[in-house]
Amino acid sequence: MSLARVVAVLSSALCVATAPALLTAQQAPRADLVLYNGRVLTVDAKDRVAQAVALAGSTIVAVGTNAEVQRMAAPNARRIDLAGRTVTPGLIDAHAHFASAGTTRLFVLDLSYPVVKSVADIVAAVKAKAATLPKGAWIEGQGWDEGKLAEKRMVNAKDLDAAAPDNPVYLTQTTGHYGVANSLALKLGNVTKDTPNPPAGTIDRNADGTPTGVLKEGAQGLVRRLVPLRGAGDTERGIRDMVKGFNAEGMTAVKDPGVSPSAWDSYKKVQADNALNVRVFALWLGGRSVEGAKRLIEQRAATTRPYESTGDDHLISGGIKLYIDGSGGARTAWLYDDWNRDFTGVDKGNHGYPSSAPDTIRLLIRMFHDAGMHVSVHSIGDQGIDWVMDSYDQAMRENPKKGLRHGIIHSNIPSDHAIDLMAKLQHTFDAGYPEPSATFTWWLGDTYAGNFGATRSARLNPFATFKSKGILWANGSDFGVTPFAARYGIWSAIAREPLLGVYGGDPFGRKESVDAKTALRAVTVWAARQLFLETKIGSVEVGKYADLAIWDRDFYTVPTAQIKDAKCLMTIFNGKIVYQAAGVTF
Repeated sequence: MSLARVVAVLSSALCVATAPALLTAQQAPRADLVLYNGRVLTVDAKDRVAQAVALAGSTIVAVGTNAEVQRMAAPNARRIDLAGRTVTPGLIDAHAHFASAGTTRLFVLDLSYPVVKSVADIVAAVKAKAATLPKGAWIEGQGWDEGKLAEKRMVNAKDLDAAAPDNPVYLTQTTGHYGVANSLALKLGNVTKDTPNPPAGTIDRNADGTPTGVLKEGAQGLVRRLVPLRGAGDTERGIRDMVKGFNAEGMTAVKDPGVSPSAWDSYKKVQADNALNVRVFALWLGGRSVEGAKRLIEQRAATTRPYESTGDDHLISGGIKLYIDGSGGARTAWLYDDWNRDFTGVDKGNHGYPSSAPDTIRLLIRMFHDAGMHVSVHSIGDQGIDWVMDSYDQAMRENPKKGLRHGIIHSNIPSDHAIDLMAKLQHTFDAGYPEPSATFTWWLGDTYAGNFGATRSARLNPFATFKSKGILWANGSDFGVTPFAARYGIWSAIAREPLLGVYGGDPFGRKESVDAKTALRAVTVWAARQLFLETKIGSVEVGKYADLAIWDRDFYTVPTAQIKDAKCLMTIFNGKIVYQAAGVTF
């Protein structure tokens, strides 16, 4: 659909700057849905605010003043009076474990805050679950975070043994990078005092060398491999449930990292039922070996070229996910200097470690790059981020390819060197895009502040620095690590406040805060870019898909604290109303 003309209008009555974009009467289909009398935050190149927007089928056909947009309506069009409410593009999550975490939340014990607030609460929840199960049945839990527990310590096997002596237990910490097993689960996994740490993994131990029950990174597999897998039907249920959850939060697209072939098949089944009311850009798990990478390239490279085609723009085979390091929660991410403890203390001798041989990860990046595949690498620590950015830079120098948009997932504490490379690669090769999670300073903030310490906490998520250097970033929730609602990410990018304030209410400072307009771009048009869909979604403009959200407040004008509690009133996906809040009428 071609753009015929752009009309700029100043509506002094509402003090709203608008830039309506309309098609000529001959070209434009008549609108079947009109939203008018509101504040439409277009998030276009000039960040214009309009009064109204008109949709025809799946497409936006007009954006502008009430009068101009109303003229595009068909006689029988539905007209929704926004009554001053706010419209945004459908919000986008650039990193959420949509299929896997969506399934987990349906089938495992919820140990997240505020469901549990202490170790005693966790023990009680496990004991109650054990009472419903036969002996020997596994108990799985997810979401605990020592930074939110009254005792401010990790759960251990001894805590769990009395609660479930006859059931193996494994409870995953909210980051997913570590968890705790009870003694029966450790026994089944043959984890003893004499068990060595596996490659890129840590078995936490008591002073006498016996396992505490806490297993980090690669060590988790010693027990998790024994937990029964869930079936494809469960994954489909999880996806369907997540779609509803996203739509209720005004969210219409996601980048799902580390998708398996079975999860892809589940996505396809949900889509075939016309129930996939989000756009999904999937990253295949790239593995840790050269042979595995060769197989994946052979299987997927020809159909994983989003810079050439995003297919139906609905379910997209997008690229590859790799890992260079671990977690800020487990203190396993790869740093130059030692990790902190309790904000001011030092975890002497521990600066984390790579999750695989660094040279192997560099080679895998190069292999996927040479195959023309988009790559995003999980990178938390400053040394890990440097390694990834240097790998991208080397790949581009030796085999220049523009437009692959390689990403740096999380990018928690990039060095000045890494930031400079991001700016260089973005401007020269359209690559090197951070994909951070603003909510880490909030939902993980009390654990993170204690582990990163004062100096590193101040530069965590350096959004203001990114902006000053012209670096674009795409925000993701990392669900189920943090809650998925994108409004939390908008708020957190501005506020930088921890959930409970264990180390004070301002351990991260405000130097790296950004304004609401910038924070909104990171969950709309900039996030769309990392899905290779920025010309089709992410802003309210003529010719783009009609993915929209209606809100009870204006992100640009309300106090920062009120953004966090914004309520989505309606979500439109592909021109269809897929969510309307209970009790809300239009």
